[in-house]
Amino acid sequence: MIRTLEQERASDALGKIQAAERIFAGDEENADKFASYVAGLPATILANGLGQAAATLLAKAKGVQDNPHYRLYQYLEEWLCRDAAQAPYQQAKDLMTAIVNNNRQTYLHAQAEALAWLEWLKKFAIAFLKKKA
Repeated sequence: MIRTLEQERASDALGKIQAAERIFAGDEENADKFASYVAGLPATILANGLGQAAATLLAKAKGVQDNPHYRLYQYLEEWLCRDAAQAPYQQAKDLMTAIVNNNRQTYLHAQAEALAWLEWLKKFAIAFLKKKA
């Protein structure tokens, strides 16, 4: 079955949110925080750039892998560094290293791809993780 890149983005984003649901099961506060961080990340990328936004996620996580900031960074890294021809940092081991060691054109491609993928992640995060008002 051949899928479009948009379908791949949607499928990956849905899988990430389903994983987050399992990770944050019974922890409504962190699930809600994660959804909020996802919702705000596109604006942060547009204001500060992909590198600054990713570095901020890592800084806020303070090395704690169960932290919602770290999970979001990890998911972003997995998407941008996946083993696929369309991935901006194909098979890179570390997103931050890939960002600082590649050229401007690759960086802009990665930033645009992150924003396109985040549209799906944001929709699914709000639908499945955000606290009901």
